[in-house]
Amino acid sequence: MPIPSSFIIPDPIYICGPTASGKSAFAIELAQRLDGEIVNADAYQLYRGLEIISAAPDAAELSQAVHHLYGVLDPSETCDAMRYREMALPVIADIQSREKVPIVTGGSGMYLKFLTHGPSPVPSGDELLRAELDKESDAELVRRLSELDPEGAAMTNLKNRRYVIRALEICLLSGRKMSEVKSDWKKAGEAIEKDLRGAYLLWDRETLRQRINRRAEIMLDSGAIEEVAALIDTSITCEKAIGVPQIRSYLAGDLSRDECAERIAAATRQYAKRQRTWFGKESWLTECQVDASDPISRVVDRFCESSI
Repeated sequence: MPIPSSFIIPDPIYICGPTASGKSAFAIELAQRLDGEIVNADAYQLYRGLEIISAAPDAAELSQAVHHLYGVLDPSETCDAMRYREMALPVIADIQSREKVPIVTGGSGMYLKFLTHGPSPVPSGDELLRAELDKESDAELVRRLSELDPEGAAMTNLKNRRYVIRALEICLLSGRKMSEVKSDWKKAGEAIEKDLRGAYLLWDRETLRQRINRRAEIMLDSGAIEEVAALIDTSITCEKAIGVPQIRSYLAGDLSRDECAERIAAATRQYAKRQRTWFGKESWLTECQVDASDPISRVVDRFCESSI
């Protein structure tokens, strides 16, 4: 059935931020106001059986708005940014076809980047080439990169062997300078970003740290240990979820419960730091300051007034 000429396709709204920043509550509030439907963009909330570990919306939250792409993958399945894009695009198109607003929420930066900007032109890794490069000394790797791509070498931490090898991989596999490939994607992205709308939820770092620490304790108290114990056939992707390796060590007797909670909290804090760095570079996002005394409805008010 053709779309009427008078039909206006609602643009997606993206809700981003670090772990424990309140993205789910923000998205629900926004969905209720805008007649929207929520689309998951968290790599681990895609999986069934990781609801506690991934802090997926609970039954009460799910009942407050229509949610998509939660618990749709078996733990044995692998997933990456490209597969996520292929899953999310038709869901978003369906929401738009019903004149609803897609509200995409999550903290997986690369998944969101592939969704908003399209696949990266950077070639994926090649194990054989990487093995060959790994035989060379640090000095030889730096010399080769500097000859192939002087601009790229200047952008790369040359003391980090892994970064240098990856930069060389891109040059050799693409037949182009790594700096040119990334520059082209950046320019294309800048054109796309003019039409993007989204919120980046910002907390005071100490407050967010406390929220993350509490979440680790609540996770263990709420059945995360039993959840991980029930995971049998899991993919590499699934095993990377924060909480899974730490709880496996606890179950093996290598960690006490307190040590397990602290390691989960520490890993989550490190991940939140990386998320802040990632989303802080996405200049198209509207920064939304949040604190414990600020009702989420007021934060959404401010976002709507400035961006919608």
